[in-house]
Order: sequence, then structure tokens, then C-alpha cells
Amino acid sequence: MFTQLHTPLPVHVLGKGPGMAFAVIDYGIEHHLLWVTALDEGGEIWCAPNPRVRIADNWTWGRTKAPLEPAAETGQ
Repeated sequence: MFTQLHTPLPVHVLGKGPGMAFAVIDYGIEHHLLWVTALDEGGEIWCAPNPRVRIADNWTWGRTKAPLEPAAETGQ
């Protein structure tokens, strides 16, 4: 399923940099979500798997700088 985000989200793709996610692709329960993201630098568009995407900081919501390292996967 392809879902366009009606409000793009500012994200950071590990290894690629900051950008705006404007859609999500969901292939089902056995797959990671793919975040369709336009990168700030150069304007490239990438489909980044969920473990490689971090939401941007938001002072208003109390979200401080997220770690820019991939989370350990548990295999579950």
C-alpha cells in the first residue's frame, strides 16, 4: 500500500541526511515500512527502510535530538 502523507514530516535518513518524508510504502507484515523521502541536499528521493529513519527534533513536543545510529534489531 502506498500512502501519501498529507503533511510531509521532517526526518533524518541515516547515511543520507535530512529531508522531508512525503509518503510511506507498506508491503505488509513481513517487511519494514519504506519512507519516501526527498533529501534536503541535492533533492534526491530515496525509499528508506524504517530502521534507518529518524524523526526530526521538535522543541515544542519535547523531542530532543535523536541518536543518529541504527537501533539494534531484535529479529522479532
